[in-house]
Amino acid sequence: MSQICIIIAIVLYLAGMIYVGVRFSKTNASASDFYLGGRKLGPLVTAMSAEASDMSSYLLMGLPGLAYLSGLADVGWTAIGLAVGTYVNWLIVSRRIRRYTSHVHALTLPDFFSKRYGDDRNILTCVAAIVIVIFFIPYTASGFAACGKLFNTLFGVNYMAAMLLSAAVIVLYCTLGGFLAVSTTDLIQSITMTIALIIVIFFGLSSAGGLDTVIENAKALPGYFSMVQTYVAETGESAPYGALSIASMMAWGLGYFGMPHILLRFMAIEDENKLKLSRRIASVWVVIAMAVAVFIGIIGYSMSKASVIPMLQGSDTETVIIQIASVLSKYNVLAALLAGIILAGILAATMSTADSQLLAAASSISQNLLQDFGGKKLDTKTSVKIARVTVIVISLIAVVLASDPNSSIFKIVSFAWAGFGAAFGPVVLCALFWKRSNKQGALCGMIAGGAMVFIWKYGIARLGGAFAIYELLPSFLVAVIVNVVVSLLTAAPDEEIVKTFEEVNKKN
Repeated sequence: MSQICIIIAIVLYLAGMIYVGVRFSKTNASASDFYLGGRKLGPLVTAMSAEASDMSSYLLMGLPGLAYLSGLADVGWTAIGLAVGTYVNWLIVSRRIRRYTSHVHALTLPDFFSKRYGDDRNILTCVAAIVIVIFFIPYTASGFAACGKLFNTLFGVNYMAAMLLSAAVIVLYCTLGGFLAVSTTDLIQSITMTIALIIVIFFGLSSAGGLDTVIENAKALPGYFSMVQTYVAETGESAPYGALSIASMMAWGLGYFGMPHILLRFMAIEDENKLKLSRRIASVWVVIAMAVAVFIGIIGYSMSKASVIPMLQGSDTETVIIQIASVLSKYNVLAALLAGIILAGILAATMSTADSQLLAAASSISQNLLQDFGGKKLDTKTSVKIARVTVIVISLIAVVLASDPNSSIFKIVSFAWAGFGAAFGPVVLCALFWKRSNKQGALCGMIAGGAMVFIWKYGIARLGGAFAIYELLPSFLVAVIVNVVVSLLTAAPDEEIVKTFEEVNKKN
């Protein structure tokens, strides 16, 4: 009976998402409608859509799993970095990029780069679109993997079958409704995620023996409750967590400046004066949601210690909320329905990011590569049709990459996050704030940042010691340096480009 109730809750949720896609399928009269919703988003939808698309499966799986496994340090400094990055991105980037993209009539981030720097050959558009495809495919794959893990853990359903079904639903409402459907479902999904977190934390505390028991169990593990030490599960001992490790984890916040699916929300708001309200809503929600997610991981450990849920190891720790929901579902019909809402929340966290990534990747190929760089002029109907086909193709590739059920969601997300943060973050900041920045600097900085993520992670970081830090930090710094140095060593931007920059920024 419990499984039937869970299935009913999840089916109703998925049906709702598809309904939204169908509802908005008739509103896409132009490419601007499909990619940016015609720049008609209100402040609440903008805020919650941006943060729901940001808080992917790592909010309800990655963060609790990491907290369960190693305690506060790793996950705590990561969350602090993300919270600071969220606020600063809304504070200094949102208004400028909304105004600039509207002024130059840019529909996508790659399109903005080329128009900002007067790149008539659209080289910047091409390179940026390729970067988006390279890093969004594994990012999307992590979302599909989360869905597969959820159903496999809960029902024993075949991992691949569950993943394929989830991917099909995401692709369906994304291809039907475009940006407005994605943004509206993101709002619904953020509410579902919030409800799920509240239910889990209260049930978890009750099952674990109360708050005092949870704290005592955490304190009993060396370094588990510390921000300057970390618990090593393999040895059962603590290890120092120094300044370099702290800086490395806080560097997650730098990623926000280069996230296409988040920056698109800034570009799509109807009134830039409402961004202040959006910033407040988004910042408060992010801080509370991440704090609760981390605490759930700590509660989960106490639940394992009390034999309420199994003792988890390795990547299995990412299923802690699923395990809690499974226990809850066995109490009665109402509890089973609540468990279904929790699991729908995990789906929401996954789908809200995957749909945004698919849409951004589709726009990069159909709009930026085929039309802007390839020079193929397509009518609106054909352009939207190609975007929809692109969503399907990218999804198929992501499904192949997500076929390994043992892959770590947190690790996949962290790599893709680093890629976007390093490749696009410095370019976005220089484009918006530095008049002397030019297209040569932007191009070299973008390539250097993206390449360094691979070089650092798969080469330099393997040296260990001080080099074993999160690849986003060194890659971001390298990209900034390259952007600045190349811009200063090459010709200054044309007068027309400088004039546009001054016009856009004169009100800031």
